[in-house]
Amino acid sequence: MGELRKDEFTERADPFALFRDWFEEAKASEPEDPNAMALATAGADGLPDVRIVLLKGFDERGFVFYTNTRSMKGVELAENPQAALVFHWKSRRRQVRARGAVSRVTEAEADAYFATRPRDSRLGAWASRQSQPLASRADLERAVAETAARFPEGDVPRPPHWTGYRIAPATIEFWQDGAFRLHDRVRFTRAGDGWERARLFP
Repeated sequence: MGELRKDEFTERADPFALFRDWFEEAKASEPEDPNAMALATAGADGLPDVRIVLLKGFDERGFVFYTNTRSMKGVELAENPQAALVFHWKSRRRQVRARGAVSRVTEAEADAYFATRPRDSRLGAWASRQSQPLASRADLERAVAETAARFPEGDVPRPPHWTGYRIAPATIEFWQDGAFRLHDRVRFTRAGDGWERARLFP
């Protein structure tokens, strides 16, 4: 797949098709985790939190990641089911931002993804009380060992407190580096069943 010219970038009508092209190019050039995205959430107190998570799927419905529902982001999303995300692909000198409402994926989707994880990662999902205070590394290792003993062989089912979230973007913005900071920016805004596209000053 060839790299898009800037005029093609600014004229595209489907933001998810454009994202797919950029993501494929990033996967070919980024040395580590091209699916890494900064995720911003805010709970009932209104204070924002941001952290890096991994994108695990996307389509016209939105961007999907998975986590412990009892984690800080899980708690904040329960209180305020809205989020923003940003991808920064330094090797491509590109950035994509999106924000919108958040909902949980279906139980079937969560089960299907959890089954693809390495066994040790599945055990860790049971053992980790994510975001809770931890006295020592030894306590974590003990919890993992106890979980391994609980599931000595065969399948490790998905914990009830572990699932996926889908961000359904109201806006998606694409940024491409330009000489002398004259960057290209295009914002797509949800409009009914389609999208409105607008260029922005850099």
